[in-house]
Amino acid sequence: MKVVIQRCKQAQVKVQDEIVGAIGPGLMLLVGITHDDTEKDAVYLADKISGLRIFEDDNEKMNLSVQDMAGSILSVSQFTLYGDCRKGKRPNFMAAAKPETAEVLYERFNELLRAKGLEVQTGQFGADMDVELTNWGPVTIILESPQP
Repeated sequence: MKVVIQRCKQAQVKVQDEIVGAIGPGLMLLVGITHDDTEKDAVYLADKISGLRIFEDDNEKMNLSVQDMAGSILSVSQFTLYGDCRKGKRPNFMAAAKPETAEVLYERFNELLRAKGLEVQTGQFGADMDVELTNWGPVTIILESPQP
């Protein structure tokens, strides 16, 4: 699994001009899933992201996690994270998991985050979505789960 994490002041996702998920301060996640990913990868990333200390404390040091600051998460599925652009000019998405497999693991990943007490809003899996956010910092980090 690969996740692009953006610390945000606010974020929302729309499907056909209707807001389907919105948060205030917290994390905007773009979540990509590949063929070999399992629940073990989802558990690893949910744990890592929920405790990732990228929010500033009173001393302006990145010492607080999204849990510490009672922030929310907007999680959006993003198969294009596995686009391979090394050959030609059009991305190859062969490394992205099939939708029926990816959706199950994506939903499980979100459940794992919720089980940590986090509010998790989502987009709509497989839909054409418009994503808006105010990146705070800006802070953007890419995490990948370890492969066995």
